[in-house]
Amino acid sequence: MTIPGEFISVRANGLDFEVLSAGEGDRLALCLHGFPEHALSWRHQIPLLVSLGYRVWAPNLRGYGNTTRPPNVDDYTIAKLLDDVTALIDASTATSVTLIGHDWGGALCWFYAMRPARPVERLVIMNVPHPKLFNKALRSSWRQRLRSWYMLFFQLPRLPEWALGRDHARSIGEMFRRSATDPSRFGDDIIAVYRDQASRPGALGAMINWYRAARRGRPAHARAPTPRIEIPTLMLWGEADTALGKETTYGTGAYVSDLRLHYLPGVSHWVQQDAPERVNELLGAFLAPAGVRAAQAT
Repeated sequence: MTIPGEFISVRANGLDFEVLSAGEGDRLALCLHGFPEHALSWRHQIPLLVSLGYRVWAPNLRGYGNTTRPPNVDDYTIAKLLDDVTALIDASTATSVTLIGHDWGGALCWFYAMRPARPVERLVIMNVPHPKLFNKALRSSWRQRLRSWYMLFFQLPRLPEWALGRDHARSIGEMFRRSATDPSRFGDDIIAVYRDQASRPGALGAMINWYRAARRGRPAHARAPTPRIEIPTLMLWGEADTALGKETTYGTGAYVSDLRLHYLPGVSHWVQQDAPERVNELLGAFLAPAGVRAAQAT
């Protein structure tokens, strides 16, 4: 596997972030991964973003990779995770920021875009619904509750870490290949990255603490006002997602003023890794400079 950049260390919000960095300039594309992923989940998109003139930072988020792993559940609240995003933007000194997120990283993008602490030029969300729609689905849909069973399992102490960590985190590797619609996209090299990361001391506890902290804070988030997002937003959705139903996307336009939503049939939850060519085509069309977009349309 070719690594599309170099790993650097960035001090932000009191933590040391391991960041996969590529390109240069003042236009930052900040790519936020999900569970149980790694900065390298963006390996197919980073060269495209660089070609579009972005400096790309794909951090291993709090608790992942070689990034600092705070020990307590309360270290992983949404508020602290959003503070990480702001601190990374500040550390980059960029003058323009595009946020791109998948799964948990996409959830952070949704929350950040509702009340951006720093200006965001464009927003890209992959396979995670708007938080209000997800909470609605959990309340009203038994089908989505069954799909989200693992979130309840993750509330148990120690057992999830033991179950996922056995045999050098073999279950983590199986998770990708079993749920992907194109398992060939997940070669032994990238699976080794995911398994090695999860096998580090304290890593699985940190990764699962995202879910524990979110469940503790969900009632407050459910009651909070939901500002309409005014940032131009691209939403990509692999329809073969086994964890999140397509119906959780219905009604997203009520919360986003400028939304482009594309469904990708036959593509799994791991959309940017499972179908990188199609994702990059849509991503490039959305992020290309206005002059280039106009030329492509004629």
